[in-house]
Amino acid sequence: MTSDEPCWRTSSRSTDSGGNCVEVADNLPGMVLVRDSKDPSGPTLTLTPDTWRSLVAHLRRAELD
Repeated sequence: MTSDEPCWRTSSRSTDSGGNCVEVADNLPGMVLVRDSKDPSGPTLTLTPDTWRSLVAHLRRAELD
């Protein structure tokens, strides 16, 4: 089920106690929204689901290096 409003969640990888968190909303059809949790009214990055999956896969590979 989707809604017209983004349902924001904090990334599971955002564990920095300094507040450096990324929030993701993936409940809207055809898009994944990303924003800085410290600035929820600031800019939002809009990605396609395929681009989001590619970005996450790239970051996971980089983490292993």
